[in-house]
This record gives sequence, structure tokens and C-alpha cells, in this order.
Amino acid sequence: MKEIGTIACHTISVIVDNEAGVLARVIGLFSGRGYNIESLTVAAVDQTGERSRITIVTSGTRMVIEQIKAQLDRLVPVHKVGDLTIDGRFVSRDMALVKVAGTGEKRVEALRLADTFRARTIDASANSFVFELTGSADKLDAFVELMSELGLVEVARTGAVALARGPGGL
Repeated sequence: MKEIGTIACHTISVIVDNEAGVLARVIGLFSGRGYNIESLTVAAVDQTGERSRITIVTSGTRMVIEQIKAQLDRLVPVHKVGDLTIDGRFVSRDMALVKVAGTGEKRVEALRLADTFRARTIDASANSFVFELTGSADKLDAFVELMSELGLVEVARTGAVALARGPGGL
């Protein structure tokens, strides 16, 4: 990340007012300038429901990331913008629901792999399972790839959710 021209993935956390149209404005900022969003999550984060945290995973050169952060910071309903990737250590997790259909040995192997990946079985029928899995995007990718050989039916995934480590917050 020391070269200006190097493209790197960044996790950006944005605290905003929880009101209609805010997410559209944030997304409009990205689409209007041709920036890609690799992952996006948003939810209310305070007891009153007045503030939301938007977690955006995007990639770009250091200059592009700095532009994104500056432009986000200028939006009226934005209270704080932080680049967790450069601000220090952080914890990030994705979640997936993975439906796998199969019988016999494939069914047994799917259950064995789910156990290995610490996936929870949240639905089961005679011919299929739905597994819930949390972890890094790479972990989820690996699980989905293995399940594709065993009868993968469909996948639903969240984007990354992330927080800075330690006592401070965004």
C-alpha cells in the first residue's frame, strides 16, 4: 500500500443518520464516479435507531480510497468515516446460507464438511440441508466451492461487517 498506483482492498465504515435516502446517496457517490462496491452491509447500530453503520468493501489506489473517504465525509447525513484497513487492526465477518441437496454418501460428506467448517445446520429435510456459516470471505468461498461438488443448490451471502479492535470505536 506504499505505492500510489497499487490497488488494494479496503473496508470502510461509515456512521450515518438512519433515514430514507441515505444509502441511495452513498451508493450514488460510488456509481457516479465509477467506483466498485465489492461488499455492502447496513443496519441500525444504536438503541434509538437514529444511526446506522454502513460497511463498504471496495478497492482502489490509495488516492482513490482517499477520494472516496473525503467524498463520503462531505455527505450531510454522515457523522464519521473510517478506513478500518489503515486505521489499525479490525475484525471482519461475512455470513452465508448454503443449500445443499443430496442423498447417500454425498449427504454424509456434506455434513462432515459442514462440521469441519463449523457451519450450523439450520434446516434439514430428507434430501437437503441449509447451512449457516460465518467467517472470512475466503472461508465462505472455500466452503461453497467444496459444496458445489456435493449438490450445491443456492447461496445467499451478506457482505462484510467489521469493527475496529480494542477499546476505541469509530
